[in-house]
Amino acid sequence: MPTINPGDTAWLLIATALVMLMLPGLALFYGGMVQGKNVLSTFMHSFFALGLVTIQWAVIGYTIAFGPSVGGLFGKLDFAFLRGMETQASGSVPALLFMLFQCMFAAITPALISGAYAERMKFSAFVLFTLLWSTLVYDPLAHWVWAPGGWLLTKGALDFAGGTVVHLSSGVSALVCALVIGRRAGHPGSQHPPHNLTMTVLGAGLLWFGWFGFNAGSALTSGGLASVALVNTHIAAAAGALAWGLIDQMRVGKVTILGFASGVVAGLVGITPAAGFVGPMSAIAIGGLAGAVCYGGVLLKTRLGYDDSLDAFGVHGVGGAAGALLTGVFASTAFNSAGRNGLIAGAPGQVATQALGVAVTAVYAAVVTFVILKLIDALIGLRVSRDEESEGLDSVLHGESAYSLGSTTSHVEHYEAVQAVPDPAPARVPLMAGE
Repeated sequence: MPTINPGDTAWLLIATALVMLMLPGLALFYGGMVQGKNVLSTFMHSFFALGLVTIQWAVIGYTIAFGPSVGGLFGKLDFAFLRGMETQASGSVPALLFMLFQCMFAAITPALISGAYAERMKFSAFVLFTLLWSTLVYDPLAHWVWAPGGWLLTKGALDFAGGTVVHLSSGVSALVCALVIGRRAGHPGSQHPPHNLTMTVLGAGLLWFGWFGFNAGSALTSGGLASVALVNTHIAAAAGALAWGLIDQMRVGKVTILGFASGVVAGLVGITPAAGFVGPMSAIAIGGLAGAVCYGGVLLKTRLGYDDSLDAFGVHGVGGAAGALLTGVFASTAFNSAGRNGLIAGAPGQVATQALGVAVTAVYAAVVTFVILKLIDALIGLRVSRDEESEGLDSVLHGESAYSLGSTTSHVEHYEAVQAVPDPAPARVPLMAGE
């Protein structure tokens, strides 16, 4: 095996574990915002995605994303089934470790989309969608932006840790899901308030913590660049939370804890593409602006009438696009010689390059997501029936309940109870609201 740097390897081991922790964090963050009868179903979207995408990534996903480039569009199958990687290095770290670090990014991205269709998608449809979306959307996008020879990387597009690859792609796909699947039953007349904000805030804290691995780990070394990315990550999160809180105060007269938590995530999303290319003062601006524009992005669903249940588009789609464009404004080679200068550093053309990356990512993700959804609907249907939705997905799809107070159940008794729940009858419902 080529020479491996122990310090870089140790840091990436930790960063990989931190990003993995973001999946349980996302489960808590989303799970607290749904109704109590759907919290386990929402948890499954994050936990099952971690298992499913891990296997997909090891078998085929990694080589599509990071295999030798075919015209800058996707990788060859040289690393399918992780063939021959045991003796290889990626920079100064083992190639297998780099593979697993990137696997965590691949796993959390489709889980982010689940915020748009929470409380109404069939579990079988979720599984098939996650598998197809990861293979046809995420893996090629990762190749375009991060792999040597990727065409957007060759064009000079900057995305340090996934502003376009992770957040914009998932956010735009979430919007398509919300439009195609349609609103939750009774929405917007019937309110669906969060059932456990404590859970959501705890999830936001775990996301904030795990994001240090997400962004600073993307330096792939334990040196100064990782330090810059970590500092920028924390500062931007704080700025995003304060900006959201300020707008809350001006708009409704109160600073809410849900708003603060949402602002934290908005700031983190905004800084992700820029984390290793800008300085701390720029991170304040990016985080604050991301908090403000994501606040507006969340309000869009009320004005336009679509049901993005947990604001996946409003935060990740809008925040990912804003962060990518602001990277073109604030980037400076003074903080990363391998990067590029942006508008403020005298290179206005970088903003146009970033805009190209945003436009291509959004269009590609939207079109392929739409095709995948239509295919799944034709094969097995996308969403549960109205009666099943009313009963709750935890019991209908999984035969479980998150809250069974005053009782204790052994594993055997639990599985007997699950088996006693009848399978839901197949049903189709209108795909678009109002049909």
